[in-house]
Amino acid sequence: MLKTRVITALVLLAVLLSVLYSKSFVFFMAVASVFMAAASWESARLFRARLPILNAVVWTSIFALVVYLADARAVTLLFVLCAAIWVIRLAPYLGLGLPKPGGIGAQLLGGVYGIAVLGCFVAIVALFMQSPLYLLSVMAIVWIADIGAYFAGKAFGKHKLAPSISPGKSWEGAIGGWVAVLLLAGLSTMYAPLADTFAPRVLAGWGWGGFVGVMTLMVAASIVGDLFESQLKRRAEMKDSSNLLPGHGGVLDRIDALIPTLPLAVLIGSWL
Repeated sequence: MLKTRVITALVLLAVLLSVLYSKSFVFFMAVASVFMAAASWESARLFRARLPILNAVVWTSIFALVVYLADARAVTLLFVLCAAIWVIRLAPYLGLGLPKPGGIGAQLLGGVYGIAVLGCFVAIVALFMQSPLYLLSVMAIVWIADIGAYFAGKAFGKHKLAPSISPGKSWEGAIGGWVAVLLLAGLSTMYAPLADTFAPRVLAGWGWGGFVGVMTLMVAASIVGDLFESQLKRRAEMKDSSNLLPGHGGVLDRIDALIPTLPLAVLIGSWL
């Protein structure tokens, strides 16, 4: 299992780096569209849609239309909508519980989550257009938070963060991930070649107080995204969103924490 997981991770890393540094937007969009289709297909399965493949085709087509036809104002409105969706609609479900599958409420929720996934992939394009390194610098915040939370939780975890949703997560782990982000993102601001990436820009624009606030918000958003997808899988009685990535589950399992954070990062960057 570990060998499979490592091999898949290396393949994904190779694909990511080749896409980011290929200098071909067409190649980038082709790969992004494949992952968008996979994420949409998995989302439809979690919501028990009758035609998950059709769901993937529709959302991927919308993704391409937004990228190629929408103007900057429309894209910004999409990101604002995504932020509002998470604050008003999706995050509260962590405490209230999800509607029963099959009903109108669940179907509407599936559409709302589909918009959130769409916003995530459009944000990937927006961040990539600034620079591949800038996109990686935002993703790295989420990855550091996840890795830090894992090791801190293993070492110190005693108080469950959301026992009914994800019993393995703890408050100590969440705090450990937050501290790891503050430390490593803070160190990145001192390295000149990274001056034009996300964390240094935040520090330059808003000072240390704004830096801590933004990093805290990013970590919190990543935790909410992770927990919400775990809640969807628990309701659907699925361990993973799919088996598309051997040893890692599905695409949603890998991007769940990115779904709320990437549109937020674009908005923060625009305010800067």
